Amino acid sequence: MSLARLPIIVGFGGFNAAGRSSGHHAYRRLVIESLGAQERQETLAGLAVMMGLIGVVDGNYCDHSGEALSLADIEMRFGAEILDGTLIRRIDKTFFDVDAAHWQKSATLGAGDTPLVVEMRRRDLPEPVPADWQVEEIDTDRVRVVSPSGLSVKFDSYRDLPVKSAGQLPRGFNPGALYNSHYHPRALQLAVIGASDALQSTGLEWQVIIDSVKPDQVGVYASNVMSQMDENGFGGLLQSRLKGSRVSAKQCPLGLNTMPADFVNAYILGSVGQTGAITGACASFLYNLQAAADDIASGKCRVALVGCAEAPIVAEIIDGYATMGALASEDKLKKLDGVDEADPRRTSRPFGENAGFTMAEASQYIVLMDDALVIELGADVHGAVGDVFINADGFKKSISAPGPGNYITMAKAVASARAILGDEAVQKRSLVQAHGSSTPQNRVTESQIFDQIAQVFGITEWPVAAVKAYVGHSLSAASGEQLIASLGVFKYGIVPGIKTIDKVADDVFADRLAISTVDVVRKEPIDVAFLNSKGFGGNNATASVFAPHVVDSMLACRYGQEAFALYQAKRAKVRNSATAYDAAALKGDFATIYHFGEGLIDESLITVDQNHVNLPGFAQAIDLDFGNRFADMFG
Repeated sequence: MSLARLPIIVGFGGFNAAGRSSGHHAYRRLVIESLGAQERQETLAGLAVMMGLIGVVDGNYCDHSGEALSLADIEMRFGAEILDGTLIRRIDKTFFDVDAAHWQKSATLGAGDTPLVVEMRRRDLPEPVPADWQVEEIDTDRVRVVSPSGLSVKFDSYRDLPVKSAGQLPRGFNPGALYNSHYHPRALQLAVIGASDALQSTGLEWQVIIDSVKPDQVGVYASNVMSQMDENGFGGLLQSRLKGSRVSAKQCPLGLNTMPADFVNAYILGSVGQTGAITGACASFLYNLQAAADDIASGKCRVALVGCAEAPIVAEIIDGYATMGALASEDKLKKLDGVDEADPRRTSRPFGENAGFTMAEASQYIVLMDDALVIELGADVHGAVGDVFINADGFKKSISAPGPGNYITMAKAVASARAILGDEAVQKRSLVQAHGSSTPQNRVTESQIFDQIAQVFGITEWPVAAVKAYVGHSLSAASGEQLIASLGVFKYGIVPGIKTIDKVADDVFADRLAISTVDVVRKEPIDVAFLNSKGFGGNNATASVFAPHVVDSMLACRYGQEAFALYQAKRAKVRNSATAYDAAALKGDFATIYHFGEGLIDESLITVDQNHVNLPGFAQAIDLDFGNRFADMFG
């Protein structure tokens, strides 16, 4: 039997409401109260630089007057402001004013017995002029219009938005400032900086990686759900006629939901390999992860970037989800808590008394390699993908309601992990990263699934975490945020508590679950994390992710102790490079990778024969020597 290649996570990065993902800093923000002083202060300093609260001169932190700052100084002077400007919070006015969101109010002027008379410029007349309008010339430029039936108009108006909180990037951080992002929609800005962060976190130069594989053995799998709906994407495209403005040449192509993959291929990697942009509502990251992991396991792909980038903090998108009743509005929270003013930081409450989910923006990318390439290059190990299972719900009454498909994905994921790691690992050293959307329906249905699966597999006190309590629901990127948090748990052994709830709701099925409202420091390491996602439309997915110490043991077994020792020596150097990038990024030097118009392939230099395609700039050729895999079907 041919053995499967193991898809190993060798790098990860991105940006969300908790900050930068690489170096585990976004995870650290989630458990900041439970960290030691050095780690806590490093993460706070990095956030302070991102937020523009402090600067860096000659490699040293300083305030805006030039006074040098120690890590302790930064925490003392800016700690409260940093914490207040991260995670879920009231929507910043850089997006829009939630108390006065722009609207259009329809009205009819002059609809009584007296005709409406207005003066206007001739060039502003509508085309065609309404049949009942009487147009009189005032001069060469202006006309007088008499409208017997009145005039329908739309006035600029401003209304209170019922939803006032979101998971936003750290206050003051501008993702577009990290590279030449002119006219890029915000989601694509997030895609560029997130993918670049992930790639640099590997500690390996991309040229070294690409020279080690064939050009078509690289894959990029990334997407988003809501496309790009701001002014520079589909939002501006769809609004242009109504606003009387022109469509730009970029709004249509840059609005496509394939762009989080396309931009990585075209401007970061220069890849000619496999590409895919798979969407499955809130499970989209896991859909892309499944495609990448399957291609690596089969040998079709040897290195892959997987991710999602979503920027849905747009008034129209919030309107849509709020009208469905899916979001936690201020009024619902006030009623739930019996207070006059809702806490904007406690809107997302997985498995507690809740009122809906909280919208968020995020970009999360990981770098996968097969085990042989990891050994060859000395790549670091942050975890590995066991399996990803995707199942639909069957017939549905409500397209947005949860359904039975998640029973299948969870059961298969746990059964698969048990087959690989054994009963004890699943029963005693596993963790669930819940979808945890913070809706009343989700807390019941998802917990019931977990509790039933735990009973079947003999699990008691199953740790359940829900990162949406901190960062909100970033739609396509949500499962990526669960993965990034799991990698942090593997490293630090701290399971983030659901701190936005006072207690687990009475209707939650929790007999065999351990849902904590405080951080939990594990006495023994977690071997496997189960990432669970329940997307609108019946898009259920569950993934198993193995911890680094488990992967190391697997590698040593497959390649032998001598080869593994040589690998560890290589890995030490790679880790030093990754640490150097992290240190630079903490001081604001992200060195974002963005190649616009560089390294274009001269198609006149491409050579093709019956066995190979050779591309200029690539060390290895693409193989055309295919066997007949259906040979048994021919006489």
